Amino acid sequence: MTDLLETRAIGRDPVRRDGTDKVRGTATYAYETPVANPAYCHPVQAAIARGRVTRIDTSAAEAAEGVLAVLTPATAERLASTEDAELAVLQGDEVAFRGQFVGVVVAESSEGARRAAELVRVEYDEAPHDVVLTADRGDLYAPEKVNPAFPTDTAEGAVDDALAAAPVTVRQTYTTPMYHNNPLEPHATTALWDEEALTLWDSTQGVHPDRAAICRVFGLAEDRVRVICPYVGGGFGSKGTPHAHVVLAALAARAVPGRPVKLALTRQQMFSLAGYRTPTIQRVQLGAERDGRLVAIAHDVIEQTSRIKEFAEQTAVVSRHVYAAPNRRTTHRLAALDVPVPSWMRAPGECPGMFAPEVAVDELAAELGVDPVELRIRNEPDVDPDSGRPFSSRGLVQCLREGAERFGWHDRDPRPAVRRDGEWLVGTGVASSIYPAMRQPSSAVIRYEAGRYVARIGAADLGTGAWTVLPQITADALGVAGEDVDVLIGDTDHPTASVAGGSSGTSSWGSALVAAARAFREKFGTDPEDGDEMDGSSGRNPEAEDYAMFAFGAQFVEARVHADTGEVRVPRLVGVFDAGRIVNPRTARSQFLGGMTMGLSMALEEESVLDPRFGHVVNHDLAEYHVAVDADVGDVQAHWLDRPDPHVNPMGSKGIGEIGIVGTAAAVSNAVHHATGVRVRDLPITLDKLLAALP
Repeated sequence: MTDLLETRAIGRDPVRRDGTDKVRGTATYAYETPVANPAYCHPVQAAIARGRVTRIDTSAAEAAEGVLAVLTPATAERLASTEDAELAVLQGDEVAFRGQFVGVVVAESSEGARRAAELVRVEYDEAPHDVVLTADRGDLYAPEKVNPAFPTDTAEGAVDDALAAAPVTVRQTYTTPMYHNNPLEPHATTALWDEEALTLWDSTQGVHPDRAAICRVFGLAEDRVRVICPYVGGGFGSKGTPHAHVVLAALAARAVPGRPVKLALTRQQMFSLAGYRTPTIQRVQLGAERDGRLVAIAHDVIEQTSRIKEFAEQTAVVSRHVYAAPNRRTTHRLAALDVPVPSWMRAPGECPGMFAPEVAVDELAAELGVDPVELRIRNEPDVDPDSGRPFSSRGLVQCLREGAERFGWHDRDPRPAVRRDGEWLVGTGVASSIYPAMRQPSSAVIRYEAGRYVARIGAADLGTGAWTVLPQITADALGVAGEDVDVLIGDTDHPTASVAGGSSGTSSWGSALVAAARAFREKFGTDPEDGDEMDGSSGRNPEAEDYAMFAFGAQFVEARVHADTGEVRVPRLVGVFDAGRIVNPRTARSQFLGGMTMGLSMALEEESVLDPRFGHVVNHDLAEYHVAVDADVGDVQAHWLDRPDPHVNPMGSKGIGEIGIVGTAAAVSNAVHHATGVRVRDLPITLDKLLAALP
């Protein structure tokens, strides 16, 4: 059992330490890095989806005023490693997707670089491309693993026989479209070579993983590369791994020795170059007894990857852990297409993967005439269905019951399309959420200086609150007031820390800080001297071998659909979560609300529309790629159980960054069905999918 901290600072809600700097505009982001005499670069992108570059004419660009260098595959330096095809920038003439880098211009100004890039003339030998995902493709294949290292398929029992014999079944197909992360700060890098040493000011969710990737690509020792990132303007997973633009910025900086080079992707370029969530086609089959107890669950997923680099989202993995059933199957199949490389997006796997089964459970509840909350409770497992291990803690039933009470669920008429308020059809829906509680290896150092404790760790704050909650954790581990502790983050000169991803940041970094603090106290006591310093580290959680560790939640939604126009409104959204001990209620609430709002966005608005003729996303800006804003939800509430988990980490906390998004889209879909009687199984829920069938 983890030795839980005694909490004094943890549980309080001090304001964000980085808030003032951000409001005043003094927080420095990657592109804003104050460097002397910067140059600027702008990429040249492929105008075809597949083929080969046959000729590049750079003469007009090179003659343009202020241009310092133009790089193409013929003139760019050879990289030490091209194993990662996404990062093998300007290393050959093959074009794998529309928007791929085929050149870059470096100039004295960003405007000059952009104008000169437009002057570069590229000729191609174009080949037929394939960018359309369908379920009947003959080239679907099973990857060796799904992100990050889960088995591709699982099976227990006789699933098909159990489904055939089940008194009640649901067999439906659900789809989710391509989504793009779209953080407010675009992906950006400032790069500077000092002889053979490289400094990158990069907008990244992990300075140390970022450095490791760049070192491999350029064949550099880690002590020759420094990555700095004190602030990140959002990432949602897209900045969890370096993309091609980081390599391009470093190549451009090498071409102008001694000068820093700045690169910021445009919003349009981000739709080709910064990852996205794969579209999914999900076949869900549920078999149940008349009392609603599940006897079989099958979740079979089809999704896409890039032809040059495989990323297999773990969409069906969530169905391995949520509900009890003796017969279970999950599968993943991929289509390799001529598209950009998909990557992480908030709650990869769990987010699209929970949509399909949670809507299917709602359909089963309707078929059985059982309340949807009660049906979920009846199928609550005693142990993890996949591993057979006990849960370190599992409060899903409590989340459902408390959420139902707070929402007023028990006054609900179960019949669809019977409640009306003027011209609006009114309905309510619910869905469950689950997300792994993980911990990654990290290390930290603590030093006593001039009456204050200063800790250093190479963590990242994406706007999630790390600048604030890490001092709270460190203070409790040292037994001092939170105001007496500073924690410095966002630099590879600090001890190695894991990526801010998988809702594991606070758990991983906090565990390392607790280890360093306890070692500090053990060596120096409670009266240290100036200069006293101690490091500490935390590895993977050994108790993960004995327990299944997850955060849980339940989202409740009121939806209103205009009877004449099909317009959908969501005036109420309530979530209740079991995420262990809450370190800082202020920052936690922000994360829960943000996740739920992003789930609402997924349900009603977000969709990247790919033109199959040309192989690119056509709504590649925030004017046409719609995301939810404050006005899209009237009353959004987040509540939690605040029940420490003694096995996950010394704080008793679980991750909170992603659990909020996981079930929200399904809850919205279920509420829309309850309002209208129309079941939309293909996101987003737009009025054209409702109008023809409205009562």
